[in-house]
Amino acid sequence: MTAKQALTRLETVLTDIGDAGVAVSGGVDSMTLAFVAHRLSPDHARMLHAVSPAVPEDATERVRGYASQHGWALEILDAGEFDDPAYMANPHDRCFHCKTNLYDSIAERVRGQIVSGANVDDLGDYRPGLRAAADHDVRHPFVEAGMTKADVRAVAAHLELDDLAELPASPCLSSRVQTGIAIDPSVLGAIYRVEKRLRAEIDAKTVRCRIRSDAVVIELDDQTLEALSPDRRIALGQQVGDLVRSSGLEQVVTFEPYRMGSAFVRPQA
Repeated sequence: MTAKQALTRLETVLTDIGDAGVAVSGGVDSMTLAFVAHRLSPDHARMLHAVSPAVPEDATERVRGYASQHGWALEILDAGEFDDPAYMANPHDRCFHCKTNLYDSIAERVRGQIVSGANVDDLGDYRPGLRAAADHDVRHPFVEAGMTKADVRAVAAHLELDDLAELPASPCLSSRVQTGIAIDPSVLGAIYRVEKRLRAEIDAKTVRCRIRSDAVVIELDDQTLEALSPDRRIALGQQVGDLVRSSGLEQVVTFEPYRMGSAFVRPQA
């Protein structure tokens, strides 16, 4: 479908929903959803953004910036997942515990329907967060409108939100930590600093700092990785080591091609 058709479908779903509390992470999906919901009916859309050591600072800055520029009704909250031992243990269903805390917190603050930025593509992945959404009767307007990630980006471009349309995926910082390794706020801070430094140093399309039991793995898109000379890798590895050492990490630093979700260990069937 065209971007205009997708937008029309989305607006029909949102009109049916009425009063909505939009869970806004700062990524392209939830930001586009929040923009359209506010554009359609400012008095019936309220945005809620959770901050924690797992949320990149630039995501929060993006949410605050859009709220200020476009007049969103925005509430910044602490969902409390870092007080939840089940989340901090970093099990395979960590996202379930994160989203449970998030939706519990949002439900305390809004009377309307909670909505998320999940799209059709998300339904094919292992997404324990969707189970938490189902437990809280959360609706997914993009899914109801039959929209994929590509459709969401197309709608953002159609609305001239080019910064969102081209925004790279950036899951929460806890997703960089290998399943089973406990979540540590200081380590998440180091991950953020490493990725920010590397983006500035080498202008990579994709950067992930993965924490594994035996290594700190820097994953880069193929083009960037292939362009790095051996000496450059050594120098960057030393910089990364210096940045993570302050959080207690002493593992060797290695470089690998980017693989989506490579820190996740899928549960045994």
